[in-house]
Amino acid sequence: MKIIFLGTPAFAVPSLDILVRNGYEIPAVVTATDKPAGRGQKNSFSEIKQYALSAGIPVLQPEKMSDPGFLERVRSLGADLQIVVAFRMMPERLWSMPALGTFNLHGSLLPQYRGAAPINRAIMNGETKTGVTTFFLKHEIDTGNIVFREEISIGPDETAGELHDRMMLTGAALVLKTVKAIETGNYPMHSQKEFMKPGEVLHTAPKIFKEDCRLDFQRKVHQLHNQVRGLSPYPGAFFNLRLPDQTDLQVKVLRSSYEEAGTVLSHEIISDGKTYLKISAADGFLHLLELQLPGKKRMKADELLRGFRFPPEAVIC
Repeated sequence: MKIIFLGTPAFAVPSLDILVRNGYEIPAVVTATDKPAGRGQKNSFSEIKQYALSAGIPVLQPEKMSDPGFLERVRSLGADLQIVVAFRMMPERLWSMPALGTFNLHGSLLPQYRGAAPINRAIMNGETKTGVTTFFLKHEIDTGNIVFREEISIGPDETAGELHDRMMLTGAALVLKTVKAIETGNYPMHSQKEFMKPGEVLHTAPKIFKEDCRLDFQRKVHQLHNQVRGLSPYPGAFFNLRLPDQTDLQVKVLRSSYEEAGTVLSHEIISDGKTYLKISAADGFLHLLELQLPGKKRMKADELLRGFRFPPEAVIC
């Protein structure tokens, strides 16, 4: 079976690797164009491109997915199946090309959390379980018929980064299971409606924007804690601290815990200046366990406090 693989970030690498290790023929990998990165603005390869080159797999990087030359190149490879893991939207002319179709690995239990940021949004919403799903592409995004789903629990303090790393391995195994089932010609095809419970609210997973990352200390502490871990390590939840000289300092919070304490005065910064730092919110305190100041590395609270003093006159803005 010939398989063209489409993906870009680290999340996709185990899925490609498991296909290679199981002897599947991959005539090409399609990934994003190289992006300038770092101080020198040198072109940076995606994680999938790095893996593909190391495995001797040809790499295609079209500027536009609808480019006729690119589509003809893909057609000439004669793939039986295409697999999409963490990639951009594709035109129907591309995903309908293989005889066996194109399936996608999605980081949620579809139909829940359709969209670009399912891992982040599930944690931000306080979910205790999520999963991975393989489904065939169709016109509407993330709505195609489901082949398999695999449930994954979410720990109460687990971050998006930690869940991502577990999920990409579970997802890779599901990709292999799906390919093997498709090879037999006997595999399940479930409408997403079959997985919807009566009266169930469908959550979506839109792209994360800057305002999604701003911590509002008028919210409840468990909500703030979920926001912190759902955005860690990237892009990171933050609050702005206005210093006595009226300059603003953006403080990222990358790990937290919380204590509920009834109604308290929100936005109050509380610290012994040495070991702990917490901020009062609507119904308790958010403990800031790991933070990052602009231009600095990620640090634990006690480490940060050894080199930075939060002035008593500073306020959250």
